[in-house]
Amino acid sequence: MSPKKVILTDKAPAPVGPYSQAIQAGNFLFVAGQIPFDTTANEIVFGDVQKATKVVLENIKTIVEEAGYSMDDIVRCRVYLKDMDDFGKMNEIYAQYFTDKPPARAAIEVARLPKDVDVEISAVAWKD
Repeated sequence: MSPKKVILTDKAPAPVGPYSQAIQAGNFLFVAGQIPFDTTANEIVFGDVQKATKVVLENIKTIVEEAGYSMDDIVRCRVYLKDMDDFGKMNEIYAQYFTDKPPARAAIEVARLPKDVDVEISAVAWKD
C-alpha cells in the first residue's frame, strides 16, 4: 500500500497544475491551498473577502469530508491575504467554521495570489 493517498472530489475546484486537492498520509490529511472558486456558479469570487472566505472554507470542508474527516479534525491552517486590512472581515467568517478548539493558524499578507484572488487557505487535519 502506498504511504500516501490522493483525495479528489468533483465538488471542489479541480487542480490546475501538478498538485492534488489533498493528500492523506497516515492519520494526517494535507489540503492544498484553496482559492475562492465557486463550483456551483463556476466562477471565482472577487471583491468581497467575506464571501470569498466562505467559498474557500466550503471547498476545504468538501475536500476534508471526501477524505472521511471533518472540520473539527483540522489542526492547522494557513491563511494568505492580498491585503491584511481584510483580516477582520476574513476572521468573522473563519470563526464560524471553527467554533470549538480552533486549529493553530498563521495569517500572512502576500504580494499576489493565484488568479489575483483576495484569499487562499490551506489546511492540515489529523484523526485517530
